[in-house]
Amino acid sequence: MAEKNEFFQSQIVKDFNQEIERFHLGPLWNAIPALMHKQPTPQAAPYLWKWETLYQKLMEAREIFTPDRGGERRAIFLQNPGLKHREPWGWASTTQTLYAAVQLILPGETAPSHRHTQSALRFITSGSGAYSIVDGERIFMEEGDFLTTPGGLWHGHGHPGNEPMIWMDCLDIPTIFALGGTFFESYPEHIQQPEKPDNYSINRYAGGLVRPIHDRTPQKAPLGSFKWPQTLAALNGLSRYEPDPYDGYAVEFINPSTGKTACPTIASWMQKLPAGFRSKAHRHTSSTIYHVFKGEGCTVIDGVRFDWSKGDFFVVPNWAWHEHVASSGEDAYLFSTSDLPIMERFDLQREEAYPENNGHQPVTDQFQALLP
Repeated sequence: MAEKNEFFQSQIVKDFNQEIERFHLGPLWNAIPALMHKQPTPQAAPYLWKWETLYQKLMEAREIFTPDRGGERRAIFLQNPGLKHREPWGWASTTQTLYAAVQLILPGETAPSHRHTQSALRFITSGSGAYSIVDGERIFMEEGDFLTTPGGLWHGHGHPGNEPMIWMDCLDIPTIFALGGTFFESYPEHIQQPEKPDNYSINRYAGGLVRPIHDRTPQKAPLGSFKWPQTLAALNGLSRYEPDPYDGYAVEFINPSTGKTACPTIASWMQKLPAGFRSKAHRHTSSTIYHVFKGEGCTVIDGVRFDWSKGDFFVVPNWAWHEHVASSGEDAYLFSTSDLPIMERFDLQREEAYPENNGHQPVTDQFQALLP
């Protein structure tokens, strides 16, 4: 091995490498160690954003940007510090494949309709009274609701209510950008007008996932919004039994006409960690963005403890050991998005259990979150 490394560092090899570079050619013999790792080595870093910081910066942005001045959406994205070197804007990357942001809309505001090749979803973190109009359907939103907008559908937002509303956005922007498949189009008349009764898809699925017979044919988004009471009922039903040792009680939002993920490229879960629950550690090739909807606790990621509370966001990169603890006296609820469908599409999804210490990592450090 030493003789081989010495050869690659020899002057004759260096000269040849430099010579072919003039013709925009490259030496695989030098590049392969960086291109083909023995296991995933994510560029994204584990990180946590505190709700106090996000809320303060959104309130400051409220005085500067409006949907009519400064941009279509008042949204601040979660920029992963390990991916800042990507251009432009670090590809707006929270993980190597997904973008996440917090968005604020105020009473009386309208965010114009547009459509794009990226798939999008929303999780409502606080407030009520605003709506999202998707493909001609006005869907009114409340705290805890999950909304899906697969790529290519017109969508905009309006707020006839009387209190500020904040939600989480997640899109596959980095993936589509890297693949060179971005298309974007603004709606010609500012915001699309209703073409269906309000909350049409919600009412069609009032009985839960008992689908109307017309939805046996696959559609992009036959159910545009999943209401929090139904999600909670599903978790409570699971809670009669033993929790999964790695994920507690978890449910996945799906497209009822296909049985696949609600967004084609983004998986979305809601997890319940019972009070005092400590999961075992595992890792997988899919990366995950978490929002703490309720409760307090911590997550140990590659030996570093990340303490979280209501409203916080944190990211677990791909192939990072992680385990969750609901440390307070109440249940914790974590909403999460991941690139699991992308990994499965390319047959890249793998998962491993932590092999030592009864499935628990030693804690070697504690993350210190940035506060205003």
